[in-house]
Amino acid sequence: MKAHEGSGLIRAGPRVERHFLEYHLEQTGHALQTNMGKMGKPLLLLFAFLATSYCNSIPVINMALINVREDLQVGKVAFQIDASDPDGDPLTYRIAGTDSSHFVVNRTTGEVKISSMLDREAKDLLPIDVVVNDGHYADVTKLIYIAVEDANDNPPLFQGLPYNVEVLENIPGGSTLFTASATDRDFGTAGIVSYKIDKVVPNEGTSLFTISATTGIVTLQGTFNFTDKSPFYQIAVIASDGGGPLNDNTNMVQSSSVTAFITVVDTPDQDPQFLNLPNLVTVNENSDVGTSVFNVRARDPDTGVNDVIHYSIDDTNAPNLFQIDENTGDLSIQTKFDREELLDIDAVVLLQIKASETNPNVNGVVASTKGQLQISIGDLNDNGPKFYECEGETCTEKGTFIGEVEENSSAGLSVNKLNIKVKDPDQGQNSKFNLRLEGPDKEAFAVSPSTGQGESSVQVTIKDPSAVDYEKKTVMSVQIIAEDASASFTSTVSVTINIIDLNDNFPKFEKEAYDFSVDEHCDDGTVLGTITATDLDALDVGNLTYKLMPESMRDLFDVFQHNGSIFVKDGMRLDREGTNSYSPTLQAIDLDGKIGTTVVMINILDINDQKPEMNRDLYEAYVQENQILQIKIQATDRDDPGTLNSQIQYHIENSPFSSNFTIDQDTGVLTNSGLLDREAIDPALDGRIELTVIASDKGTPPKSSSANVTINIGDENDNSPQYLDPAPYEFTVKESEGGILVGSVHAHDGDQSDFNNRIFFSITDGSFGSFILFSEATSDGYRGNITVDPAVELDYEGPRKTYDLTVEASDLGQKKAKTTVKVVVLDVNDTPPKFPSNMIMNVKENSTLTMPLGKIEGEDVDTNHRLEYELDSTECQCNGIRGPCPEEWFVVERNGDVITNTPYDIDYEKCDKVFLNAKVVDVLTEKRSNSTQGVVTINILDTNDNNPEFVVLQDFYVVVIEKVEVGTSVGRVYAIDRDTGDNRKTEFEVTKVEFVNSEGTSAESLFLYADTNDQEDAEGRFTAYIRSQKALENNKRGKFLVEVKAYNTGNKDISSTSVVELLTVDSSYRVSLRFSASVSEVNANLPQIRAILIAATKATVEFFNVFSETLAQRAEETTILEAYFVFPNGTALNYDAVTAILNSEEVYMEYGYQLTQLGFTGISTTVTETTEVKTEVFIMIGLMAALAIVLVVTTTSLVCIRRNYKRKLKAAKAMNSAATVVIENQKTGPVVPGTNKYTKEGANPVLNMNIDTATDLGFDEDGSSADRESLNSLDYNIDMDMEEKDTMGMTVITEEEEEEEDDDRSNSSYIEPLGAALAQREKRRGADSPGLTFENPSIDTTDL
Repeated sequence: MKAHEGSGLIRAGPRVERHFLEYHLEQTGHALQTNMGKMGKPLLLLFAFLATSYCNSIPVINMALINVREDLQVGKVAFQIDASDPDGDPLTYRIAGTDSSHFVVNRTTGEVKISSMLDREAKDLLPIDVVVNDGHYADVTKLIYIAVEDANDNPPLFQGLPYNVEVLENIPGGSTLFTASATDRDFGTAGIVSYKIDKVVPNEGTSLFTISATTGIVTLQGTFNFTDKSPFYQIAVIASDGGGPLNDNTNMVQSSSVTAFITVVDTPDQDPQFLNLPNLVTVNENSDVGTSVFNVRARDPDTGVNDVIHYSIDDTNAPNLFQIDENTGDLSIQTKFDREELLDIDAVVLLQIKASETNPNVNGVVASTKGQLQISIGDLNDNGPKFYECEGETCTEKGTFIGEVEENSSAGLSVNKLNIKVKDPDQGQNSKFNLRLEGPDKEAFAVSPSTGQGESSVQVTIKDPSAVDYEKKTVMSVQIIAEDASASFTSTVSVTINIIDLNDNFPKFEKEAYDFSVDEHCDDGTVLGTITATDLDALDVGNLTYKLMPESMRDLFDVFQHNGSIFVKDGMRLDREGTNSYSPTLQAIDLDGKIGTTVVMINILDINDQKPEMNRDLYEAYVQENQILQIKIQATDRDDPGTLNSQIQYHIENSPFSSNFTIDQDTGVLTNSGLLDREAIDPALDGRIELTVIASDKGTPPKSSSANVTINIGDENDNSPQYLDPAPYEFTVKESEGGILVGSVHAHDGDQSDFNNRIFFSITDGSFGSFILFSEATSDGYRGNITVDPAVELDYEGPRKTYDLTVEASDLGQKKAKTTVKVVVLDVNDTPPKFPSNMIMNVKENSTLTMPLGKIEGEDVDTNHRLEYELDSTECQCNGIRGPCPEEWFVVERNGDVITNTPYDIDYEKCDKVFLNAKVVDVLTEKRSNSTQGVVTINILDTNDNNPEFVVLQDFYVVVIEKVEVGTSVGRVYAIDRDTGDNRKTEFEVTKVEFVNSEGTSAESLFLYADTNDQEDAEGRFTAYIRSQKALENNKRGKFLVEVKAYNTGNKDISSTSVVELLTVDSSYRVSLRFSASVSEVNANLPQIRAILIAATKATVEFFNVFSETLAQRAEETTILEAYFVFPNGTALNYDAVTAILNSEEVYMEYGYQLTQLGFTGISTTVTETTEVKTEVFIMIGLMAALAIVLVVTTTSLVCIRRNYKRKLKAAKAMNSAATVVIENQKTGPVVPGTNKYTKEGANPVLNMNIDTATDLGFDEDGSSADRESLNSLDYNIDMDMEEKDTMGMTVITEEEEEEEDDDRSNSSYIEPLGAALAQREKRRGADSPGLTFENPSIDTTDL
């Protein structure tokens, strides 16, 4: 046996034995008979009959596992429910469960189709309850499983994205860069992923990378180089699966791609590079410590690393002189230094600069490079001359020297054994010095040379031989003073001279010094003169020999040793401009070797060996004609100043223009000898004069040089234009020839420059704006071309047939000349015809006129003309846009008639305007245009020739049955009409309503009507709302097909129809959505909520109700939004289906956050599903309920009859007692027993008076608790204030009246004494007394 959960009906299973039923029925009957007496047996028989009729077999479901491939499309058959009934009863089928939303079942056949796509990867085994029913028993349910088979519907998805890798540039080939990992949720070969590289950017990097097809490991094949190759690479990797079935493709291969970004990180693998070494700088000696000398700059070629460079001095030939900042590379002086102390290195310091990176390179060492900086030490005059004794290359500074000389030695003879050198270590002019003698014997000796530079050997010579006498002094001493020529540096050395006692007679020269002169660059062997000496010794007479000293002098001069003649040895080396004098010493030597000396002063005489040199090779000057030119020519001569050799004179070389200029022969100032006239110069020279100025010296022979002088003569506007033709000019021109050449005038200007001889012609009078004049250059001047103004047309028929023009020729200097020109106008046929303007014609659409619409009539002012008309093109205004016409609706005849083109129909809805681009042609026109174009506008007038057209904006409308009331809008229709104005106004009416459900199609009454909106919307659509004239029945499950007719106002013949589908849903598909938000917030967010739900469920969402569920005041407000989810085929989603969709991972990932933001918390289970109950079940339940009621009524009647009778007696006694009692201050009025309407506290609720034990009738003695509770039953049916209570008096009910009431009770509507008492009281109240009669059918006064 099985009890139905909903109805409580007990049904027998297929194997219930009859004796088992009989036993239980017997026991049940015994119990019923005990409790119900005589009623038990009939009920027992009824129950036995019903139980026996339900002994039938239940259906059996013969399936447990079904395989369905996940790519099976919506609407395709998934499987067939396999169920059977042993009794052969027809079965109905359905499915249930969370995952049943993927399927839809045919309730009659059990065929199951896909309603939403399966996803094996989301769930590969779907539990579904299959429910069958044979129409007799409750549903038979069995849990089956749907095994979802795999389809290759997923491409590989890359994991661990992005693949952005930074690698060092020195990473070795074969290294793994990254691993591309992709997974495929499919099964089998469709889930096996392989990899390949599709593209590498830049393309040069393609060969650098490989990828493992199975593991996705990307490997470096070559090597990176941050500097020489790209520092960035993009690798496009494609992951493909092994393929598998999908839809109709038996081997669909899915793939996806990703781009990996490889960033090459620079490594320190290159040495630094100097930017400015090697280099050479100069710094002066004695510069301050810290003085910046040079800034060394180096860079790291590893640009991606760009390591910090440190600088140091690695090696130098002069330590500790310079220092370098290790960070900035700034080289500065470390210690003060003296150039002269560095002469051993030629005052050039060599620095080996080292640039090192901060961090170790890839080899673990600090990379560095070296460069050389050469520093030349500049000289300052910071040293004086000093005396040295030199032996070979070694020189030692000394303060004293010792020499010897024979007594009576000749003047000029050098003291022997003196090895004295004077050195000034400075350079150039800083090393010049002067020598002089001091000391006790300074008058006897002289020092040679007296001046020197840098380094010089010093000799002490005898100045006064008589003073050098052994007999007077054996030892003599002098001091040599060396003084710096440009500074206060001095040095002194003491020289001790030992006098050697010898023969006293020495050769003697007549003079101590001899002067000779010789020309520079003289011939070798030229004798300067002869100098002889005498010796008192007889043996030495004629035996003296001569010698020039010092020896170095003998390279230039020498002496014949026997006669003393001095001659030139190398004359070419004698150059006065280099050295202008020499002073060798001439020695005379006797046989004993005694020497007499004299000084020979040789002066080098200047010869004219230098020619004057022009300061410039070319002089250029500019002078305006008629102006004075002055330009100074300058030259220099290096010969001896003040001599004729160096004196320069200037003159102009003869040329064609030399006579026009003069030059001062001493100053070289060049001027023009008269005013210059540019026009007198050959125009080919373009005003350019070239002169040659010669500069000559006065030497013998004179030398000279020349310079070119270019003088540009500027043109002055000093000439007026002159006409080349005699006046007046006369020309003829045809009328209407705008821009044509009339004639030309010619003029010439004598000025040579284009600026000054440019002539501009203009018409100053007589043109009347009809002519223009253009100037152009010709070979002999300028020509003025007179043309007709292009904007003006000469008209022979006009007032002027001749024009007398005054033409003026002027140059830029406003020098002018005038002439007259006569122009005669000739007549031609050149006036084009006129097309009439603003031609407008009207024609109705669909017209086929035999007569012309109108005629084009043009005009022509020419006397001899013939006009014809042509149609060039047509344009149409269609939908507000002007463009080419779809058809040629009109034709223009040659005589100007406009007619319709009969093969075509004129349609206003296609185009409402036609523009005929026509022209009128004068066939006799001689020149210029023979035609004029114009436009004829034809307005197409609309006729009502188009039916309204429905516009479908929504395929169907969802109607929630509970919401439909009178006037409710259940749908909307739209229509447009291509006509205009009143012809397009559209109205709607409902012409037919049909209802379609599973049982078929049935006609409905026209309970729907169309509510038309008279105004069209912005898009030109007319709208009507379909409204209901009544509330819909709750059992209408299906769809209404509403036929709507759209017609033009006033003409229903011009119409069209459309069918609107209204899908109905009932409360069983109502889904309650819970929001943690206020009602106002949910209402404001309805558009967003609707859009999200439509996107998630793919169903049309119809909202039914929004209400608050919050009970407590301070509790967080919860709002319930009731909605329906309907598909176009009429099916809808129930609570389970919506729950499954919204709780799915896919929907949650895409829309969960948005719904949460809107306050969505879940779905309420407020809707219960109704189940069908068979008619016979209702009959059985009704019979059993009726039997139960009979039993209850019978039992209750017996009890109530007894109690009612007793109550009547008590009520009668109470009425009599109440009539006899009078209490002070008690207001008059009826007192009604059984009510609690009283006016005084502590009063008896029954009698409206104070409680008195004498009047206690013992109502509570036999009263039950129910009787007590019913005393207040009238409190909810009456509402009176205290004044109404006070006006109520006691009314005595007499026994006669009560008897009369008892007699009439069968005809009275009052069935108990209290009802009669109330009625009697009402009869006795005055008209002004307040009414106290209330009708409440839910309350029975028997309860009192």
